[in-house]
Amino acid sequence: MVLPNLVTVLAICAGLSGIRFGFEGRFEPAVVMVLLAAFLDGIDGRLARMLKATSKFGAQMDSLADIVNFGVAPALVLYAFLLDRAGSPGWIAALLFAIACGLRLARFNVLDDEKGDRPIWQSEYFVGVPAGAVLVMLPLYLYFLRTGLEPSRPAAFVATGFTILVAFLLVSRLPVYSGKSLRIPGDRVLPIILGVVLYVLLLMTYPWYTLTASVAGYLIFLPFSVRAYSKRAKREGEKVPPSDIG
Repeated sequence: MVLPNLVTVLAICAGLSGIRFGFEGRFEPAVVMVLLAAFLDGIDGRLARMLKATSKFGAQMDSLADIVNFGVAPALVLYAFLLDRAGSPGWIAALLFAIACGLRLARFNVLDDEKGDRPIWQSEYFVGVPAGAVLVMLPLYLYFLRTGLEPSRPAAFVATGFTILVAFLLVSRLPVYSGKSLRIPGDRVLPIILGVVLYVLLLMTYPWYTLTASVAGYLIFLPFSVRAYSKRAKREGEKVPPSDIG
């Protein structure tokens, strides 16, 4: 039981270190630390299940880490980089994002406890958009690409609007395919492994290009996920509540 909890603690340390780097003006290491925190936070639960070392203590630690790493850390780093130039609206956007992350986490925990009351196929979809920490830092990726985006007041207001949009996507009822039950045919395993390796290599070699393209691709993917959910619901003979698709 020690190893998963240790990974969770390391994730919290990475997230808090990202905040420190952000307020010191070292934004590239700040983003790297926040992304590292998100990665560690995403594997600690899987590691616990793989080792059969799940516990109530670990679940509580993981929830606290999620708030820090997916909500507070990216919001404060983005605020230190750009949102502060928008004044109070920028701070409101940062607060909304952090609160939205907490609300989404609470809803996720409730739905996870009640998953036995829902059709099995619905567990293949997240309710609301995950990966908000990766999405909301898009302005930083664009700045690192030297695209001409500078931390100016107009850019700050655009980033404020984008941050608020991501916050609402987090707490929305959009069904987002999770891929948890995805089964890979045997003849496609090697090409998929090669594709994953290629993505990791691109991420290591061209991190900001790869992250920018990933965010754009993920946003484009969302309408297709909603459409797939609607089709699946009709195929299963279920009526889709309007709140589930918008």
